[in-house]
Amino acid sequence: MLSDFWLEVIHFFITLIFALIFIPIIPLLGVYLDRKVLGLMQDRLGPTYTGPWGLLQTVVDMIKLLSKEDIRASATDNIIFSLAPVMFLAPIITSFVVLPFSPYMTVNALATGIIYLVALSSLDVIGVFMAGWGSNNKYALMGGLRSAAQMISYELPLVLSLIGVIMLTSVLGKGGVGSIALSDIINVQLHPWWLWLILIQPLGFLIYYTCGLAETNRAPFDLPEAESELVAGYLTEYSGLRWAMFFLGEYTNMVIVSAIATSLFLGGWSGPGADQGFWVGHLGGLLGGIIFNLFAVFWFQAKLWTLIFVFVWIRATLPRLRADQLMRYAWLILMPITLVNILITGFVLLIVPDLMGETMIVAQVPVNVWIAGAVNWVMFFTYILLFDRITGVSVKGKMPRWAKRQATTRKQAQPTPQPAPQPTALAQAQK
Repeated sequence: MLSDFWLEVIHFFITLIFALIFIPIIPLLGVYLDRKVLGLMQDRLGPTYTGPWGLLQTVVDMIKLLSKEDIRASATDNIIFSLAPVMFLAPIITSFVVLPFSPYMTVNALATGIIYLVALSSLDVIGVFMAGWGSNNKYALMGGLRSAAQMISYELPLVLSLIGVIMLTSVLGKGGVGSIALSDIINVQLHPWWLWLILIQPLGFLIYYTCGLAETNRAPFDLPEAESELVAGYLTEYSGLRWAMFFLGEYTNMVIVSAIATSLFLGGWSGPGADQGFWVGHLGGLLGGIIFNLFAVFWFQAKLWTLIFVFVWIRATLPRLRADQLMRYAWLILMPITLVNILITGFVLLIVPDLMGETMIVAQVPVNVWIAGAVNWVMFFTYILLFDRITGVSVKGKMPRWAKRQATTRKQAQPTPQPAPQPTALAQAQK
């Protein structure tokens, strides 16, 4: 029998190897999914020639990037320009330390998992801004400034959208104390296994996923690298391996956002067959644990790549926003909605049981949790139905009333142009 020390060493190396193999695979699968799904949605073929079904096209692209000459402009700030890709990619790779792909496939289940991930995601903006500043290019600088404003703005509603989930762990978890550890939040959703927190917090999930799109600079929030107006934004002066590092960071960021959403809202590794007690009881500790973890990894990856597919779907569907629309949407729409969601969820979970006098249990869940879920679904559909009026975006191209009033007020505030003076008869005669 191996000692606990060697079991921990084996556990560490297995999960580390899994992470090191998984990270390079992310852009290969992500780019191929991007090209194929966008091709199908836009009535194109996508890659077809290199390898069967074009599977080797992304591998060839990776080899091309790695062998490409590193070209830089003569006026760049060399130190900042060289450190920017490292500053961008390092926090993203470090985030994989706490991602729980299964009960076994995680290097370290920190008790502060959510705070750790949010803190690391805030460091990406430093690398992007360094890339824009160090390039000494007006297009790159504009892309870096846009990214700083966008990522800081959407970081706030992203964090606030997760507070409802933490509140639910205080009711559904053991001891009545909330938790911010990803493994604890997943365990809350395992009893029963179908109680995914998206059923109780659909509005929180929608807001988190929207902010995740903005955090990863994906369409319709890809303003920092808008090719049509900024050439390529903060990536304008980059090529070869350094450009590939930014590219790897973008797709890895998509996986992190999807993994957090899977853990917090979609039950993590829960699913049919992912029952540790069943497999260990019938097959023993070692074999039963291996089969259980294989089921857990399968369900986690299935949910993860489904959310990544939605990333691509949105890119093919929605056009890019304007800068003023993007900032107004974060501060005037998402921030108030997340605060209202926190207040209403807290009221239902804390005040309603006191008003009822006795906590009732329905399907192994306290009834106030079901009430909170029903209220949140009402808020979710209200938000969807009123989305065009709130944001000023309409499929018919019509402006909402408040936008018309703003345009009218702005037009009235402008000074009326004075007509040009007419020449007098004497001036005409002299002419």
